[in-house]
Amino acid sequence: MTPALTDLEPKQVWKHFDALAAIPRASTKEAAAREYVLSIAAKHKLEAVQDSIGNTVVRKPAHPGREAAPMALLQGHLDMVCEKNEGTAHNFDTDPIKIRRDGDWLKAEGTTLGADNGVGVAAALAVMESTDIAHGPLEFVFTIDEETGLTGAAEFPGGMLKSKYFLNLDNEEEDTICIGCAGGVKTIARRKVTLRPATGDTGWRIKVFGLKGGHSGVDIHQGRGNALRILGSTLQTLMERLSVEVADLNGGSAQNAIPREASATILLDAAREKELKALVAKLEADYKADLGNFDPELQITVEKVMRPEKVLDAKDAELTVDLLATLHHGILAMSPDVPELVQNSTNLATVALNRDVVEIVTSQRSAIAASKEAAAHMVATACRLAGFQTEHTGSYPGWKPEPNSDIVRKLQAVHENVFGHPAKLIAMHAGLECGVIGEKYPGMQMASFGPTIVGPHSPDERVEISSVEGFWKYLKAVLEGI
Repeated sequence: MTPALTDLEPKQVWKHFDALAAIPRASTKEAAAREYVLSIAAKHKLEAVQDSIGNTVVRKPAHPGREAAPMALLQGHLDMVCEKNEGTAHNFDTDPIKIRRDGDWLKAEGTTLGADNGVGVAAALAVMESTDIAHGPLEFVFTIDEETGLTGAAEFPGGMLKSKYFLNLDNEEEDTICIGCAGGVKTIARRKVTLRPATGDTGWRIKVFGLKGGHSGVDIHQGRGNALRILGSTLQTLMERLSVEVADLNGGSAQNAIPREASATILLDAAREKELKALVAKLEADYKADLGNFDPELQITVEKVMRPEKVLDAKDAELTVDLLATLHHGILAMSPDVPELVQNSTNLATVALNRDVVEIVTSQRSAIAASKEAAAHMVATACRLAGFQTEHTGSYPGWKPEPNSDIVRKLQAVHENVFGHPAKLIAMHAGLECGVIGEKYPGMQMASFGPTIVGPHSPDERVEISSVEGFWKYLKAVLEGI
């Protein structure tokens, strides 16, 4: 076992987490993780079936004496977000996650940890192997490609599941039970650009980095900087004051992550180096003052690079940069019903120049279908005004909270019995697979819980060790109490 996990409790959960951390499992590349799940099922002679895209369902009979209990399912996703800090030598297709311990926290060395949703999957596998939990009949659902668009949940077939209760293990805050979530949609904007010969004599790389990033739903209200907007605004100023040419721009990593880094290649005569660096330094100071303690580690740097032969036509560069600097990012509205819950938001996620096409990807979220569509329409309208063609894709439904459902009452009773107080009922401004799969199974009652995970979708991701022990204790009590 990885040294950082030695002697941690519960051993049966950390054993599987350790195994999963050693298995590369980027979104759409979960085959090896799925085989690991199937090997555990086969070892214990459990029924296992797969759908056409690789979602896996395992069924386990009830513990003796609990055969009459209602069937429940435990669900988690096999994939993880693959983010790393620049300079970190890690290949997510081949390398295991390097785990380290910091007090009561587990982290990774320069990459995402994969606690989202590796801890939940590990706990489900521990239940699969258990012989001492007095549970009723169980189904286990392991989905693929949750992180890049809830694809596994979206393609999950109706009629496959038999459970009355749906227990999602992808919540990230102990002492809470999630009973609702936002739906989402991706809005993609593309513009074909003209490339012309460069005139400036020196290439320069403008790089924005050091931002916290984070989950575009869970962290959208934190006031963190967006690397794409900062890059766009920086380039806007450089084009206006120094008439720089833009040869390339790239930033962000995923549609559901707040972009931490972005860069652009520009051309400007070497004689103006001091002027360029002074202006960038001033802009960095201005943005740092604006972000304050929300994102204090922002840096914007300038370095010489190989001179590009081609640059974007001035009008194409202007419209692209103006759009990056202008597109809304962040909260659009707060919930009038649930305190501190974001109701509508939009995330400016990625930008890339692919040959002669600029592509900008954004995502919009809301628990209300009409509000989600309105936000997507707003973003698309702004993009079209800049001469971009737009499309909407990957739409998925929200999950309406039902605080008085039978499963919520049962979970609260167990929580009070185990911890001496009820859990806080919350709704998430993020897509959960409960909403997507549950839509296909009317009447199935749903809830989500898990340990404390901070900084998911970024290299700052960490899981609180003590909360995993509490999560496991609660999960066992829930299965014995429903």
